[in-house]
Amino acid sequence: MNLAALIVTGDPALADGLLRLAAAADVHAEVAYGADEARAAWTWPALILVGADVAEDVASAGLQRRPGVVLVTGEGAASESYRLAVEAGAQDVAALPDHEDWLINALAAASEPEGGWATTLSVVGSRGGAGASVLATALGLAAAGQGLRTLLVDADPYGGGIDLMLGLEEHEGVRWHDLAERRGRLNTATLRETLPRCGDLSVLSWRRGEPVPVSDDAARSLFDAAVRGFDLVIVDVPRYPGDIGRAALRTADVTFLLVPAEVRATVAADGLAAALRRHTSDVRLVVQGPAPGGLTADAVVHALDLPSAGSFERDRRLPAAIDEGGLERACRRGPLAEYCGGVLADLALQPYAYREEAAA
Repeated sequence: MNLAALIVTGDPALADGLLRLAAAADVHAEVAYGADEARAAWTWPALILVGADVAEDVASAGLQRRPGVVLVTGEGAASESYRLAVEAGAQDVAALPDHEDWLINALAAASEPEGGWATTLSVVGSRGGAGASVLATALGLAAAGQGLRTLLVDADPYGGGIDLMLGLEEHEGVRWHDLAERRGRLNTATLRETLPRCGDLSVLSWRRGEPVPVSDDAARSLFDAAVRGFDLVIVDVPRYPGDIGRAALRTADVTFLLVPAEVRATVAADGLAAALRRHTSDVRLVVQGPAPGGLTADAVVHALDLPSAGSFERDRRLPAAIDEGGLERACRRGPLAEYCGGVLADLALQPYAYREEAAA
């Protein structure tokens, strides 16, 4: 396990307290009980936590000036803390216990490579049963099939569970119920490891039964971790989005509005598009055929005056595949698979590993 943080202190109680915070952030930290002991590992970890008790020793040891050094003090040390921070080469000061949450976030951030940010897509249907969940899942499967580390998020607590489409409902792993009261920064590696997964496609859905309310802090924490730890985040957003849906729309780079080629669905999409623009800036239209009354995709685009993200024909195999949890097999070919491949090609996404190498 990579060393994320080095704790430098001669105070056993402070060392134990900071190790406890590292455990809460789910990161690896080690203790150096003095400046000389810290010297060998000084340049390795992303974060150095220097106790106020050894700050003067660190300052006089001639250690290399570097970013990521934080001076950790106790209560009532404000008068001396900034002088000690300057002498020890620290860029930040954290006073315990007031700044515990800040330190947990800093520790979690230290374990994560600066690999860039994921692209986030939201998918919304203009009417019930439009197929937004199917489109979101198919996009996720197509992206994972291209080697993209992808997260599919179910933002609809009353949608029946998007994990059912992939046959993952019995798989162990984290659901929204486990994150409902989460505050602060989520560790991305832990998130990836604990979610139910289908290949490179991770899925965050709901447990069976009555949904639990998810706090706005928890939704923000999840999407913050998602964009740091994946190549692509796809969110199935209901027409009445709630806190999770609104957080997703605010995060989204692109929101796809899926409209069946029907007059009523098109009229509904007009009002929904106006509502979506209050939360997200880039709304693109996806038209799904066939049209029972002969309404063309061009006519729908013209009526709604939205940028077009293309169209596709509904695949008759999909309803049975969804009921059997076999959407993965059904999406390997057909009009929906071809459409999703085209969308991903237009987005020109890069795998996470490539972004990590580019940032190094």
